[in-house]
Amino acid sequence: QVQLVESGGGSVQAGGSLRLSCAVSGWMFSTQCVGWFRQAPGKAREGVADIRTTDGTTYSANSVKGRFTISRDNAKNTVYLQMDQLAVEDTAMYYCALAPWFRCNGRLSEADYTYWGQGTQVTVSS
Repeated sequence: QVQLVESGGGSVQAGGSLRLSCAVSGWMFSTQCVGWFRQAPGKAREGVADIRTTDGTTYSANSVKGRFTISRDNAKNTVYLQMDQLAVEDTAMYYCALAPWFRCNGRLSEADYTYWGQGTQVTVSS
């Protein structure tokens, strides 16, 4: 019943920007935690950022802090990941996922996230 759909990925030059979207349906959006994860080929999945849709509290991993911004639009049941100053090492498949609201704000544990989107590819070239 829960569905998450990512969009907004693509190819961009280093230093450029992209905005990813995650549309959530099938659950009460305003009571959830939505996390962004990424995975490059041959590497482990990495937590990027999360947001409590209850109050908008956010967390960003050190690797993206100051460059990526997570936000939400409760009216649209959508979470965004604004990615600025992109670097080659940001190249990965990006996923959004859903967890209970109390598992948010920096925990970014894959085991907490029951529902996952299909992913959207981000490729950064120099």
